[in-house]
Amino acid sequence: MDIYSRAFTEAVRLLSAGDVTVWPVILLSLQVSGSAVLIATVIGLPIGYLLGMSRFAGRGFVMMLVNTAMGFPPVVIGLFVYMALSRSGPLGFLDWLFTPSGMVLAQVILAAPLVIGVSAAAISNVPRDLRMQLRALGASRWQEGIAILTEVRSGIIVSIIAGFGAIISEVGAVSIVGGGIERYTDVMTTAIMANVRRGEFAKATAWAFILIGIALMVNAVLTTMQNRGVHYER
Repeated sequence: MDIYSRAFTEAVRLLSAGDVTVWPVILLSLQVSGSAVLIATVIGLPIGYLLGMSRFAGRGFVMMLVNTAMGFPPVVIGLFVYMALSRSGPLGFLDWLFTPSGMVLAQVILAAPLVIGVSAAAISNVPRDLRMQLRALGASRWQEGIAILTEVRSGIIVSIIAGFGAIISEVGAVSIVGGGIERYTDVMTTAIMANVRRGEFAKATAWAFILIGIALMVNAVLTTMQNRGVHYER
């Protein structure tokens, strides 16, 4: 257990010492994953709404694809995004390889299926009677959508939690696409890998404690919001 206590002490020292190599890594991690989950929510929530509300031929097949995408290994997504962003790839003109923008793109692809799948499942459970009541009251499509999303806001928050939790802790995609360039594309997960390779296990574990702490704080905020929604519904 002594190794863990030393690592925890090192984590506190890293944060309190104001080390110039620490906070930029933390901020970049939050910037990349925060931007990715925001974009994934903007893209995924409307798709999840359509899949949850609609009944059309082939919906089962589409949901199967979404559920499959929810389990894509990050390293595979990283490989495909790397190929797309390479000079000979279809997105090579963006010049995003080994940049934070490329890392955001990879994490959006990882998070979006989770937002789509979880939100679609929540929305599909909305009673049909609610929709009928809203239409009987003369609600427009837009008003109906807002009312339904409000009804399932707890499920929407869960989808965001799932998306953020998946990408803040992944290493495969950001490592391949970002390259783990120190002071440019180095995030907490790649910092852990770099320290393990150098045999600096105490520092690597310290980064792990920091990563877990940040993930815990962010998810605690989102879970509190979710629980408030549940209490309000009661």
